[in-house]
Amino acid sequence: MSTTIQIEPRLRALDPDATVWVTASAGSGKTRLLTERVIRLLIGGTAPERILCVTFTRAAAAEMAQRINQTLATYATTDDITLDEALASLLGRAARQDERRRARQLFAQVLDVPGG
Repeated sequence: MSTTIQIEPRLRALDPDATVWVTASAGSGKTRLLTERVIRLLIGGTAPERILCVTFTRAAAAEMAQRINQTLATYATTDDITLDEALASLLGRAARQDERRRARQLFAQVLDVPGG
């Protein structure tokens, strides 16, 4: 007998190995989803300068950048328990030690990228 594990749609959309297309009404969380996907790519080891996000407006781009920077700043300064909870929510599993370490370092790395 085989067991199929249903993966939450949000986690499936955050999977860096998956190609996803998200359409939804305004205010439904698309910016949050894309922001989380970028953070997941960064935690997975993708260099910040290799990520390109296309938005319809400069305001949307600025909102994403602010959310990413705010989240990464929190990762850099929060206590271990809170960081572990945030990463588990993002990854759908407990974070590995290298992912925890990378999460703590990402804010400084992103700030060093030309253009922030």
